[in-house]
Amino acid sequence: MTKGPIIIVEDDIDDQEIYSDAIRAIQVPNEIRYFDRAEKALDYLLTTQEQPFIILSDVNMPQVNGLEFKQQIQNNDYLREKGIPFVFISTNASASAVRLAHQLSVQGYFQKPGSFQAIKDMLRTLFNYWELSKHINNT
Repeated sequence: MTKGPIIIVEDDIDDQEIYSDAIRAIQVPNEIRYFDRAEKALDYLLTTQEQPFIILSDVNMPQVNGLEFKQQIQNNDYLREKGIPFVFISTNASASAVRLAHQLSVQGYFQKPGSFQAIKDMLRTLFNYWELSKHINNT
């Protein structure tokens, strides 16, 4: 798997655990960094020397929501130039949220699957795609 940690921005602890279990079940060896608030994730991204593999973010979060978080990344030259793939996984799949996300140049928007198997399948597809796709973290 492409080097770099997987960044998960998700305020629901149960969802964090499900993602962790799914990532381990599909045998992805990357370190996982969890953030329950977008502000914490942004602080990490601005201060780390690491090049994350991918950011998986919820949309519905308190204070700074996922769309605002992605906007902050887009507005920051340093973070935008890092070219970290950014994908939303959310229960909110409204047309307006999806439209706004794509205006912010997300690389994907997925509705949270309802089963553990579907989560594993979705993550496997995402990670395989980004491992094959040429981007800053694997060139």
